[in-house]
Amino acid sequence: MAGKSSSGLILAVTLAGLIGFGYYKSEQGSSAPPPAPAGSSTGGGTGRYVALGDSYTSSPRTGVRVGEPRGCARSDNNYPRLVAARINPAEFVDVSCSGASTSDLTHPQMTKDGENAPQLDAVTSDTTLVTLGIGGNDIGFIKLAGECATTDPKVSPCQDKMDAGGHDELAARISATAVKIAAVLTEIHTRAPRARVIVVGYPTVLPSGDGCWPFLPLGKADVAYLRESEEKLNRMLAVQAKAHQAGYADTATPSKGHDMCAKTRVKWVEDLVPTSPASSLHPNAKGEQAMAEAVLRLLR
Repeated sequence: MAGKSSSGLILAVTLAGLIGFGYYKSEQGSSAPPPAPAGSSTGGGTGRYVALGDSYTSSPRTGVRVGEPRGCARSDNNYPRLVAARINPAEFVDVSCSGASTSDLTHPQMTKDGENAPQLDAVTSDTTLVTLGIGGNDIGFIKLAGECATTDPKVSPCQDKMDAGGHDELAARISATAVKIAAVLTEIHTRAPRARVIVVGYPTVLPSGDGCWPFLPLGKADVAYLRESEEKLNRMLAVQAKAHQAGYADTATPSKGHDMCAKTRVKWVEDLVPTSPASSLHPNAKGEQAMAEAVLRLLR
């Protein structure tokens, strides 16, 4: 009896471990931790954390606007600030800015209220952690999605426009942006050789299936086309991160079921008419919290 009990206990512990590992992997998705160069310690009052990115990073309208220039619309509860609050670096710098593309990492960005300096200027030799959330504006996702609204769920103006004649324009833009992401990651490592670098992917915006027309006024084919295009963008970001000594924070996997078609209390991304404080087609406060958790999982 004692032998059977012992075997049963071992089996139970093993199964519990496998189940826990499976849950962990499902939450991680394609996430990968960043390499840790010597001297890259950040947290507990040490190190320097720099956040770079676009509006999915700055998180306009989800909280109190902070930082300069005001036109970057950084909120006090965006995912970089939530990460910084948890790890407690000696220094934290958030230069993310709404509307930013990869060119705004190396050039000044004019906003409606002031100029944001080239974001990479904040990455210095004493930087020990960098998060990078960029690429969506290079592809033109937000602008395009706003132009796809239709009163007929059977039509697909976006796909008709962007995938005409067998040439997928969005796929081509994603491929072109890969080169830019590669160059940015190389420059970050050059400027901050001791830094851990994490590329932060985009959360799931559109649901599986046909969508939720007319609540979200996108035709069925456009929902599928844009969803698949975002998946291609995230895969590209993950590939570039791996190829250039960076980690990748998969925010798409944990946000499935929390897309813009979900109920108000469940959704992490707002639709064309937000029902929670946030910009349309952007993460709300819950979404930013989930993005922060995706980054923090890689820093534990």
